[in-house]
Amino acid sequence: QVHLVESGGGSVQAGRSLRLSCVVSGDTYAAARFGWFRQTPGKEREGVASIDCLGITDYADSVKGRFTISQDNAKTTVVLQMNSLKPDDTSIYYCATGPTCMATLSKSDYNYWGQGIQVTVSS
Repeated sequence: QVHLVESGGGSVQAGRSLRLSCVVSGDTYAAARFGWFRQTPGKEREGVASIDCLGITDYADSVKGRFTISQDNAKTTVVLQMNSLKPDDTSIYYCATGPTCMATLSKSDYNYWGQGIQVTVSS
């Protein structure tokens, strides 16, 4: 069992930055990839950023150049740095982990999820 707890969400104006953190605990040997996803009401959960055990990353086109995913060496914290935020980035953001070392934005490749955290960007 892997436990994920997100923090750092909130409300900001467009153009500003937020930093989301995900603290990982439990059976961390089963956490070979990490991802950040987001979901708004009535829409599918979409992958935003992913990082694997080798540090290889993948990003959704909508956030490339604005968001950066990183993890500490112990893989106990995963960070999503979000810059130049837009109102379209408003969503609930979820941290997730999966057992295979390959960055992917497909939610079916993740088997443990955090509870989610709200990010609101106003114009």
